[in-house]
Amino acid sequence: MSAVDIAPPSRPVGFGREFLAGVRFLLRGLKMYTRSPRLMLLGLIPAFITLVLLVAALVTLGYFVDDLAALATWFADDWSTGWRQAIRIAAGVAIMGGAVLLSFVGYTALTLVIGEPFYEAISKNVEDRLGGLPGEVDIPFWRSLPRSIADSLHLLALTALFGIPLFFAGFIPLVGGTVVPVIGALVGGWFLSHELIGVPFERRGLRMRDRRRMLKQRRALATGFGAATFVCFLIPFGAVLIMPAAVAGATLMTRHLFGMSDRLNGQ
Repeated sequence: MSAVDIAPPSRPVGFGREFLAGVRFLLRGLKMYTRSPRLMLLGLIPAFITLVLLVAALVTLGYFVDDLAALATWFADDWSTGWRQAIRIAAGVAIMGGAVLLSFVGYTALTLVIGEPFYEAISKNVEDRLGGLPGEVDIPFWRSLPRSIADSLHLLALTALFGIPLFFAGFIPLVGGTVVPVIGALVGGWFLSHELIGVPFERRGLRMRDRRRMLKQRRALATGFGAATFVCFLIPFGAVLIMPAAVAGATLMTRHLFGMSDRLNGQ
């Protein structure tokens, strides 16, 4: 089946307004999904499963972090006790910090893989309520899953490429506690947007390269939406509660990008 035709994106209206428009897509997704108990239940199941898996993985990593730090700093075996302990503590902090950072984007990627049928149902529900999607591409779950995993791993690798240097930059005095967290939220938000629009883009028969091309034309919009989601994920249990709303918001934003109706009466 052929992909849905791509309409030219609407003209940007300035970085600030575009960024805030992206934030509003998350808020509108939250409003839409909280009005539907069925959507809430569908979205909470895979989000909670992923949370349990990631917490278990981080706890396990924490248990073995001393051994991993020793392996990573093998060159310090002959150093004096004080210096050896200092560098291994630093290595342990770096390992755990990097794991926590990757878990934010990894959470989204893993949740979308585990809950693809659930989030597909949420996204389709949103589109149907807004008039449907002419020419929708129906791809069986078993065919789309390997592609989703590959795309998620690709984005996770890119996140690590940017995220790990940002983590170490966080130790720089003054800058580390002010500028770096903001940059981290913007970078993390950019990649989260790519993850979250994957479901509605798949329904249009489009791949990662299409997501990248479309979002590059609307960087501020995509970054605003993703950064707002990223910040919500920092709240305890925020990822579990916000993930379904983020999928709904991503579907609304996708319709906006393709020049389709993205508003219900009263929104």
